[in-house]
Amino acid sequence: MVAPNKIIPVKAVFFDFGGVVAEEGFRKGFEAIAAKNGLDPIFLYTLAVEAVFESGYITGHKNETDFWQMMRKRSGIQGKSNEVYTEKILRRFILRPEMIAVVRVLKSFGLLTAILSDQTDWLDRLDARDHFFPEFDHIFNSYHLGKSKRDITLFEDIIHILKVTPQEALFVDNDPGNIERAGSCGLQTILYRDYECFIEQLNKILGFCVA
Repeated sequence: MVAPNKIIPVKAVFFDFGGVVAEEGFRKGFEAIAAKNGLDPIFLYTLAVEAVFESGYITGHKNETDFWQMMRKRSGIQGKSNEVYTEKILRRFILRPEMIAVVRVLKSFGLLTAILSDQTDWLDRLDARDHFFPEFDHIFNSYHLGKSKRDITLFEDIIHILKVTPQEALFVDNDPGNIERAGSCGLQTILYRDYECFIEQLNKILGFCVA
């Protein structure tokens, strides 16, 4: 690691949680549930994404029970309690130590760091288990914000809260749609595919070597 040798244009870095900071537990959890119910995993995962938004659970307007009721009605999954199915998902959100290390380096250089996640209150439960919130300066969760990254104004809200310009903000997500919306607001973006590609792009944007 070397110190930066020029003014850093980025002042704040926002990370998606599932699929970036941690393994994509939502997808992997529903793949496991699909296997147990004899369903196509892509079908069930796609259905789950639609249901978590349409039920209002993702933005805190409805609760976990409402989400599972919609899922059971639409998919036909049987047996097991909602709690058991939820646990199948939560256990698959596994923190990526290498990403936490990156966050620590960014903070050491004075950059603001934040989670910006379309998550339910499950994110709070995951933090109670893994204690990762303190690693970040801010936690922005759709469940508590009342709007998701599907609403382009969310990105405008966040940069306003942190008092940075869009060009001073870098957003990292594994969802192309979220990246497109953030980019349309003027944020710098990285579509996360794997760690090596992410680090290469991050170093290029920041102008110094993070890892």
